[in-house]
Amino acid sequence: MANSKKINLALQGGGAHGAFTWGVLDGFLEDSRLTIDGVSGTSAGAMNAVVLASGMEAGGEDGARESLEAFWHEVSNRARFSPIQRSAIDVLMGEWSLDHSPTYLFFDLVSRFASPYEFNPLNINPLREVVAEIVDFDKVHCCSQMQLFISATNVFTGKIRVFREREVTLDAVMASACLPHLFQAVEIDGEPYWDGGYMGNPPLYPLIYNTGTPDIVLIQINPVERRQVPKSAREIVNRLNEITFNSTLMRELRAIDFVTRLIEEGKLSSEDYTKLHMHRVSATELVPLQASSKLNAEWAFLTELRDLGRETAKEWLDANYDAIGEQSTIDLHREIQ
Repeated sequence: MANSKKINLALQGGGAHGAFTWGVLDGFLEDSRLTIDGVSGTSAGAMNAVVLASGMEAGGEDGARESLEAFWHEVSNRARFSPIQRSAIDVLMGEWSLDHSPTYLFFDLVSRFASPYEFNPLNINPLREVVAEIVDFDKVHCCSQMQLFISATNVFTGKIRVFREREVTLDAVMASACLPHLFQAVEIDGEPYWDGGYMGNPPLYPLIYNTGTPDIVLIQINPVERRQVPKSAREIVNRLNEITFNSTLMRELRAIDFVTRLIEEGKLSSEDYTKLHMHRVSATELVPLQASSKLNAEWAFLTELRDLGRETAKEWLDANYDAIGEQSTIDLHREIQ
């Protein structure tokens, strides 16, 4: 559209909760008032990003929407054969979590005492087949619709590696989503990689350095703040994971806020430095979901998250569209305090 506004997208990881991001993307694409200049993603966010880029290159906005639905539908289809399913108690309680699932509890216990090299020596990962089936990597490599950045963590160096369009392969996507207690490290160019969330969930700096668009829309899945003290062992581990996977994001937001204030105070020239506009799309409905539900790929759950994402996207656009290109819609200084 001639009057569309450009944005960059930053997509967090979060397992099955990435279906919320699918819904937000679907809502943005359906609205068609936005042009995506760049997208950065980690883990499930990386999968959403490459599916988006592949579909967009193949068939524009409609192609991207179709590809995203096909991807998540196939994820759900493969999950039907997983031994990890909701228990009767979870179903009767109306919970999407797996907290009472005997197979989940057993697998959770095993993963604390054995490595994936021991309990999964063949390195089986059904998601690999799904990504390979849905994503046309030739189209990703020549993507002209948007710039693409996905991240993984180098096991040797502890540093982040950001893969761009022509570097994005099936291995790179799987590396971005490689949780080390579940899967063996993914080797790329002789280097092992784990989940990108440890060093950027998602990384913002590739969008800042490589695009000329000042507006970054963060689609946030993992809550930064919780107002209850975790007391059970599982709650403590889950909260620790949330803090860990949000830590690099918080540092980047702090740096953006610092530079923004220097520009506003006239200590940095606005001609030499771009003032960024930060935005966030999130939903409070995600906060009560148990961490185990990130492994629940039932179609009813995924579509519920998708619908929540679509509704949230519409509400966000209604409230904030006019601010795009003009100002931030989140108070970064308050966020980082």
